[in-house]
Amino acid sequence: MIKPPKFKNEEFLNFSLPLIKKKTMDAINKIEDESQKEYPLIIGDNKIFNEDKLYSYNPSNKSEVVGVCQKATKEQAEHAIEVAHKTFLTWKNVPAKKRAEYLFKAARLIQKRRFEFDACLVIEAGKNWVEADADTAEAIDFLVFYGKEILRYADKQPIISYPGEKNELVYIPLGVGVVIPPWNFPFAILVGMTSAAFGSGNTVVLKPSSDTPVIASKFMEVLKEIKLPDGVVNLVTGSGAAVGDTLVAHPKTRFISFTGSKEVGLHINELAAKTAPGQIWIKRVIAEMGGKDSIVVDKECDLESAAKAVVVSAFGYQGQKCSACSRAIVDAHVYDKFIELLVPMVNDITVGPAKDNYNMGPVINEKAERSILDYIEIGKSEGKLVCGGEKTGDNGFFIKPTVIVDVHPTARISLEEIFGPVLAVIKADNFNHALEIANNTEYGLTGSLFTKNRKKIMMAKQEFHVGNLYFNRKCTGALVGVHPFGGFNMSGTDSKAGGRDYLLLFTQAKVMSVKTL
Repeated sequence: MIKPPKFKNEEFLNFSLPLIKKKTMDAINKIEDESQKEYPLIIGDNKIFNEDKLYSYNPSNKSEVVGVCQKATKEQAEHAIEVAHKTFLTWKNVPAKKRAEYLFKAARLIQKRRFEFDACLVIEAGKNWVEADADTAEAIDFLVFYGKEILRYADKQPIISYPGEKNELVYIPLGVGVVIPPWNFPFAILVGMTSAAFGSGNTVVLKPSSDTPVIASKFMEVLKEIKLPDGVVNLVTGSGAAVGDTLVAHPKTRFISFTGSKEVGLHINELAAKTAPGQIWIKRVIAEMGGKDSIVVDKECDLESAAKAVVVSAFGYQGQKCSACSRAIVDAHVYDKFIELLVPMVNDITVGPAKDNYNMGPVINEKAERSILDYIEIGKSEGKLVCGGEKTGDNGFFIKPTVIVDVHPTARISLEEIFGPVLAVIKADNFNHALEIANNTEYGLTGSLFTKNRKKIMMAKQEFHVGNLYFNRKCTGALVGVHPFGGFNMSGTDSKAGGRDYLLLFTQAKVMSVKTL
């Protein structure tokens, strides 16, 4: 057993350094050169190539293929569950130290291949260099953090002693898990959910987003290189409609770990709640869903800092984060001044191909682009457009950063998740009114308050109903171990990814008592 590494959040790369910039460009060129590379389904020890292909496209250049994957069939999805179930019978008995070691080895290997993974995220997911590197860094953090958590959970657990008995509590794995990660953090969240599951002793069928299957295939290369046993993690690519329901509904599926939209999450939860013939357990659903997140700007705050934080939170990765600030709720006393500061900051944002490291790249695909533009049209009738509001560029899915002011708290663009570079600015009568507005959606993921007033901070701690609440800083950028992440209400099951409770979701507690007298 290697010595477990000390956990420390991975430092981000400095792209202003010529060597880092050169390595990044070289890696991007290499990913582009691999555009015709084909990636198989991986089920057990079999690599499977189908006639029906899944093409991954570069959202910055919509005709450019990033890689060629496979469209799995329903029968292949069922076979993957069966293989994972068979593998679980042996994998569950692998000691925790050995399982943790696989996570530590994967972290070290990804560190070595960091530029490659960054480049893949730039080309396949449309992330600029900083956003891509943050994604890779978070993946590394998850592996190290969860590896150490596996060891902590395997330690002797504190329970009350009782005369005449020897008692112990141990955490054991659940079984076969279906892991369905999103396209917006296609590496970090994929790695986090998958490693937590198999690191806890479960086996996994991994079904990545159809928008980002190549980065998932590259993670499977990592697992192969660290010699993770075949069948512990199985890769099934394809559409959710074709194979997703099959995986969720299978009687041997024990749990589903999902990150994505509210609509899909609720569908999975409903489908998983139905008992299939032969099923002998209640399936567990771990769901991280949407958000409609607010930054409240109080009259007693550093207004320029607030405006900067809103811009970063609203338009980082094109607003395609469940934690993104899609609403700025501003006290009427400083409302006009805030907008005066905000607009030039937004107009300074550059938009263009992710490989060229613009502030903002493309949205993920044509469907997303169409939906966002439709919401902008709705917003024009619900408020005043002061920035953006239109497409830009020819070959990719680019939308200018958009700000709509004078939005009513119950307008559609105030309540519905847009998942794009659209910010609604809402005027509040006072601080209490601002908190009331902040809580008026069905979501409850992230939020932030800018104020210098300690009493208002204490009140927000009590009344601002979100899973991750920040003060005088942006509402995005949760760090593993520092900000365990997950939200309330329709934002999901509050899984607190990257926290000390997370592995509980992938295990069950078994108590054993021996009479000694």
